[in-house]
This record gives sequence, structure tokens and C-alpha cells, in this order.
Amino acid sequence: MATDTAAPAAMKVDGSALAGRALAAAGARHMFGVVGIPVTSLASRAAAAGVRFLAFRNEQSAGYAAAAYGFLTGSPGLLLTVSGPGCVHGLAGLSHATANAWPLLMVSGSCSQPDAGRGDFQELDQIAATKPFVKLAVKATTIADIPRLVFQALAATVSGRPGGCYLDIPSDVLHQTLTESEAAALIDAAAADSAKSDSSPPKHKSLDEGIEKAAELLRRAERPLVVFGKGAAYSRAEDAIRKLVDTTGIPFLPTPMGKGVVPDTHPLSATAARSLAIGQCDVALVVGARLNWLLHFGEPPKWSKDVKFILVDVCEEEIELRKPHVGIVGDAKRVVELINREIKDQPFCLAPSHPWVEAITKKAKDNVLKMEAQLAKDVVPFNFLTPLRIIRDAILAEGSPAPVVVSEGANTMDVGRAVLVQNEPRTRLDAGTWGTMGVGLGFCVAAAVAEPDRLVVAVEGDSGFGFSAMEVETLVRYQLPVVVIVFNNNGVYGGDRRSPDEITGPYKDDPAPTSFVPAAGYHKMMEAFGGKGYLVETPDELKSALSESFRARKPAVINVIIDPYAGAESGRMQHKN
Repeated sequence: MATDTAAPAAMKVDGSALAGRALAAAGARHMFGVVGIPVTSLASRAAAAGVRFLAFRNEQSAGYAAAAYGFLTGSPGLLLTVSGPGCVHGLAGLSHATANAWPLLMVSGSCSQPDAGRGDFQELDQIAATKPFVKLAVKATTIADIPRLVFQALAATVSGRPGGCYLDIPSDVLHQTLTESEAAALIDAAAADSAKSDSSPPKHKSLDEGIEKAAELLRRAERPLVVFGKGAAYSRAEDAIRKLVDTTGIPFLPTPMGKGVVPDTHPLSATAARSLAIGQCDVALVVGARLNWLLHFGEPPKWSKDVKFILVDVCEEEIELRKPHVGIVGDAKRVVELINREIKDQPFCLAPSHPWVEAITKKAKDNVLKMEAQLAKDVVPFNFLTPLRIIRDAILAEGSPAPVVVSEGANTMDVGRAVLVQNEPRTRLDAGTWGTMGVGLGFCVAAAVAEPDRLVVAVEGDSGFGFSAMEVETLVRYQLPVVVIVFNNNGVYGGDRRSPDEITGPYKDDPAPTSFVPAAGYHKMMEAFGGKGYLVETPDELKSALSESFRARKPAVINVIIDPYAGAESGRMQHKN
């Protein structure tokens, strides 16, 4: 489209303003990123159009925020980066979103097209760099492309299996201009074309047959189990799954971020009897969870060799890969609603006295009692259990709406998963499918803006916290209701755990690769930016810090000193290290 050089400057719209308006017109409400050449104006223009821009200190954290925002809201998270290295830094969040099936659109500026291939400032083939991690990567070669590609890319993030997409806007395109009327027409046309597209998922040819088979398998099963993951949480399937569990009496097992879809405190929860549940079930309905490493690939010896899987997934390729007994392609909420309807015609319910239900509930109660016996002890210097019990009780005392819990670290996350309780959906964010460290503070920002009525509580290992610790300044700048609790055990897994034969050679006097500065003052980082910091070493100090910080709902860091030898190397993944 030709530009109008004769039009008054006030009537001109440049590429940055057009991108901001298009994003707002497409429904975007928040954007996370780091500004600089050539996208500083884009951030300001987007904000002026109604898209709140959250400025970070590092693109990785901003990317993790955008990814978590997509999960929490069901709408694409937006990540804005500068060209070249900024785009590369953004790949962390982009790839994390795709790995976890969360919708995210990364928008990056890039070098001027006439200078591409000549060694321009921050030059990089960003389409090629992003392609391995996205569903769609597109470039706006003229200003007129921007609205159409914005709507196209945002739609692609949520179609089928959600994931990351990428939009490249070169510097010269951001500086091109057109008239107000041309800008409005382009946005209107893009919105109209998007509205014409059928966003509803197509009905798979075997859906009805799959629903009937699933209901019949569950009805005939002697030891059925319902397993659900973060895909079920993302699809807002909580009411449908709760109805299925309550009407059939089938025990359930959530994956870590599926916790809360049905309350952890529900009597049919098999979380505390996980090994028994997956090892002896004969039919497993798996909803919104992949049979990957988190579920032991659905294979022996963890699972029975005779188990029949009913796998519900939005992605047909996932069904083909896992080859379940019954595969149903579709949205988790919709499929479970259809299963409920099918069961209603021939209802069944496992009574509490049913041998399978009785075995699960007895094992779960026994294991909970054993855990509670350990949790009841006040161990000082702190192990992991004592502070986690105190934190659990403080979070539960908040009632509803429950705080969003962000958890990362090896021991901190692994032990915390067993201790912390989720009774509401989408209130747990952790390292996810990839086991990504460094997500913590970005997730906190996302949760605070996506769920403004909820307190956000991060329970972080000191190593995990370190990846994104500078974002405490971001928390203070936006005055977000986030309390960050750092389990400080002097390093990765707990500092120096080398055996004598590893402490040899010319650099034997160097700190261990896993060691940090002992008793580091992480709370002082928060104080440096005007937030509240706490140093705690006893149960009473921790209770007081939690009470005060939860009540204030202001940025805070609670530095909890942990016995360096309390945990295990690699948490529960020692066999991999």
C-alpha cells in the first residue's frame, strides 16, 4: 500500500501504532517484554491502545510470564522483544509455552530489510531461529501486512493444541506510515476475516464411537482411575471432571499442574496413593495429560502391563503416538461433558466400600498420616517439611479465592508438591513438562495480572530464584501482591556435596559447582528496591513473616534458612544425574 507523504503528520499511523491497535482489536489485554531498538514505540503505542505493557529486566522472564498468562487466562500471552539477542532470549519462554501447550505470541522487531545480509545492527534470521519452537512464524514485509498477521498468529496460538507463534516486524516496517482511514480499514478487514474463520474444533469422525467406548470401559472396569493434567485445567474442565468423579465414585490422580481441578482434599483423591493407583488400575481415563515422563510413559513397571488407556487429547498426533486402547480427539471439557452424558443413560457408581476405592482411600490415609507425623515436628535448623507445613497452613487460611502458588526448585518443588494443597483450579504453577528452572518470578507477574483478586505466593529454591531474582524490582515497580519465599540451603541441591575423590586437581580449592555464598541475604535484594524483606530461621519467625506479608499484599521476599543437608541431590530425579 502506498504511503501518503502529503497527509498531515497528525493523520499518519506508523507500523508501531498499527501493531498496537491491531493487538488491542484482536482482544489482547496484557503484553510482557523488554523494550529497546526497534520496539520501544510499539510498547508505548500498544499501551495507548489499551494493552497493558509489563516491562521486565530480562526477556526470558518476560517470556515465562507470557507463557503462564496463556495458561491462566486461556488467551494468548504476548511477548515483545528487541531484535537479534532479544529474540534469542525470548526463545526460552516461546519454547516453554509450546512444550507445555500454552498459547503465546512472540512479537520481535528485526533489522531493516534493505540492510539484511550486510551485517546490520542485531541482524539475525529470526524466522529460522524461531521455527523449531512454534506452530507458525510469519514476517510483516510491509506495514499493510501487520493487522492480518496479528490476527492470524493470535488465532494460530489457540487452534488445535495451543502453543507458541512468532511475528517478525522489521525496523523499516515499523517506521512506514499510512493514513488513519487506511489503518482502520486494514484492522477492520483483518477482524472480519478472522471472524469468518470457524474457530470451533471440528468434530472428529470417531468422536461418538470413542465416547461410547470410554463410558463402557469405565462401567466395566474393576479398578478404574481418572488422570487429569494441566490441559484439563487450561480447558476449564473442572466442573465436568468433578461431576464425573462424584457421580461414578472413580478415584482420581492429578498431574502437578492439574492439582485443584478437583480439590486435593476430595475423598477420592489418589495423590497420596499414586503408586498403588497407577500400578493396579485396569482402566485409566487420561484427560489433558500426555503419557510422557511425568506419567512414566504409561508403561510397566510403574503401570500394569494390562491397563487400558482412554486418552483424551486435542492433538490427533498425540493419540497416534501413544496408541491407547481408546483415543478421543477433542477439547477436555467438551469430551468429559459428553462422557458424563453417555454415563447418565446407564449410570453406575463405585461405593466407598468397593474393594478398589477402599484400597485407594486406605493407602492414601495411611500415607497422609505418615506424612503428617513428619510434618508435625518442628525441626530447627529447618528441613524442608517444617517450613512447608507452616506455609501450607498460611495459604489454606487465606480461604477463597485461594492464592496462586508458584513453585520451582529441585527439593523445594518436589517436596512442596506433596505438602502444599490446591483446592481450586489453576492455582499451581511449576517447572512443567520441561522441568524448566527460572520460571518463578515471571510466573508471579503473570499470575498477579491475570488473577488480580488472588495473592501470589512463590515457594522457590535458592537456585531457582537466582535465575530471575532481578525481577523483584519488577514486582515493586508495579506493586504486585506477590510474596516470594526462598528456601536458602546455600546452593543447588544444598551446596557442596562432593565426595573426597571429586575434590582434587588444580582447582580443588574452588567452591563446588553446586555452591552459592552461604546464608546469602536474598531478602535484602527486595529491600534495595523498596519492598519488604524478612530473614527467618525459626517457626515463629516464619509464621510472623507470612502473616504480615500476606496481610499487606505487597511485594516481599522471605529468606528461609534451610539445613544444607536436608534435601537430596536432584530432588526426586537422582537417577537422571
